[in-house]
Amino acid sequence: KGAFYVFPNITGTKWPSQKLADTLLQDAGVAALSGTSFGAFGEGYVRFSVANSIENIEKALERVGDWAKINL
Repeated sequence: KGAFYVFPNITGTKWPSQKLADTLLQDAGVAALSGTSFGAFGEGYVRFSVANSIENIEKALERVGDWAKINL
């Protein structure tokens, strides 16, 4: 009856949060929201929902990890 989220700090990537969220969806098939969706102080963060099965979360983490190895 609720949702769970992670809100990682992505400043070390040097990517703006909206661009990173868009790129992860397009290139890795993983949805994230830009931290700026929650206000100007959200820049440097993205939000992922983890209200899913462990199997699907592991798949998403693998996709993001594979994308990061190439792009960061």
